[in-house]
Amino acid sequence: MTRMTLTDELQADYRQLFSTCVPRDDRSEEIETLISAMVADRDRYQAVAKELGMPWFVVAALHAVERQRDFSCHLHNGDPLTERTRHMPDGRPKDGDPPFTWEESACDALRLRFLDQWHDWSIPGTLFKLEEYGTWGYRQHHPEVLSPYLWSGSTHYEKGKYITNDTWSDTAVYGHCGAAVLLRRLAEQGHIDFPDANRETIPTLRYTEEGSPDPWVTELQRSLNRVPGIFIKVDGLAGPRTSEALHRLIGHYLPEDPRATEEVFTPSAN
Repeated sequence: MTRMTLTDELQADYRQLFSTCVPRDDRSEEIETLISAMVADRDRYQAVAKELGMPWFVVAALHAVERQRDFSCHLHNGDPLTERTRHMPDGRPKDGDPPFTWEESACDALRLRFLDQWHDWSIPGTLFKLEEYGTWGYRQHHPEVLSPYLWSGSTHYEKGKYITNDTWSDTAVYGHCGAAVLLRRLAEQGHIDFPDANRETIPTLRYTEEGSPDPWVTELQRSLNRVPGIFIKVDGLAGPRTSEALHRLIGHYLPEDPRATEEVFTPSAN
């Protein structure tokens, strides 16, 4: 499998997906339950994170996705902590004697995947390492399906998964909540912050009747369609109908719409 690097394009992709991540209605209760449990066990995750120099919430998200938050088994592969791992990777941890604490095992598992050597815990940097921890198979071989390891439980993912390492199914559905979905909800509740969060820029949407679809325009159109009486095609193009709908809602057309006045609309900071 081709080695991936965190390019500018991939960083932009992660930022856009994280910004537009919305939980599916039928998974909201499950996500809230997981978030409450992760926060309640923050001290355990923090102990591992401090040892490895990484954020506690990354440890928590991996634990939730990999082992459904089971503290009685190795993070490596789900084998019991009462002995060293017997399945791949076998014989872990190499140091110490069983039974192991969950924290000892988790530190070994994450070192084995070199997470202690990663230092970019920005939004894209975090999602890059989480997707790598899962598999690059989706992005490299099935780009039409966003990795459920990150996005399951959100509107970014519906179906399609590897049912074995080499067997793909178009109809199978990933059962667990994705790591990025959990991180997004933790951020929404104010439990976590990313080092680059305050450097995020708000995109400027401008009127256009041609060009390529813009994912930010797509999200704007979806939001506008929730307003009673507004019906616009969700195509990612900021054309006349989208601009008219925005004018109806806030009293201003999109910038560069010929119908716009010279008045500049500045959103309130409150």
